[in-house]
Amino acid sequence: MILAAGRGERMRPLTDRTPKPLLRANGKLLIEYHIEALARAGIGEIVINLAWLGEQIRSQIGNGVRYGIKITYSDEGSEALETGGGIFRALPLLGDQPFWLVNGDIFCAFQYGVRELANGTLGHLILVPNPGHHPAGDFSLADGKVTRRSGRTLTYSGIAVLHPDLFTGAVGGKFPLAPLFDDAIEREALAGELFNGRWMDVGTPGRLAALDRLLSG
Repeated sequence: MILAAGRGERMRPLTDRTPKPLLRANGKLLIEYHIEALARAGIGEIVINLAWLGEQIRSQIGNGVRYGIKITYSDEGSEALETGGGIFRALPLLGDQPFWLVNGDIFCAFQYGVRELANGTLGHLILVPNPGHHPAGDFSLADGKVTRRSGRTLTYSGIAVLHPDLFTGAVGGKFPLAPLFDDAIEREALAGELFNGRWMDVGTPGRLAALDRLLSG
């Protein structure tokens, strides 16, 4: 699943008329980098959630045939349901097996593939070294488990493998994903790994321009 429903407030004014996933870096749509990477890994179906200017995404990307992949859409209407609510709404399209989750507003050279979840594990997060704009980080790693303990912190990359059971007990509507991660951490049911390759949070016009320079240089 690619998360593409957000308003992109930090990216304004670029997102006033164009949804953030359709902004370009080195001539390519941001969302196309994700679609092509997932397709290269042999993933055959992608769900994309929509809200702000979502019809532009549906019209531009289509059913995925030109990428060699099947794309379906989870339309949240005029207002996005936040990360947790958006995924929960899309669960009927995602099935009952673990699935990749990718934030639409990042760029990453991560290589997707099969990531098995151990019994009792509800998710596997890809973490990266803390960027300059987020020095405090989000989580720590201890023996392959994600924790909130003190020590070296890392930043959640926006890429994860999640099991639908992570959402057991959730109800529809708008809600964030972070509390579900915290609950899984308390149960020692959230795994993770460190990725040291190229990654960028493309959340502002300045970072988009930096990515464009990086990719075109």
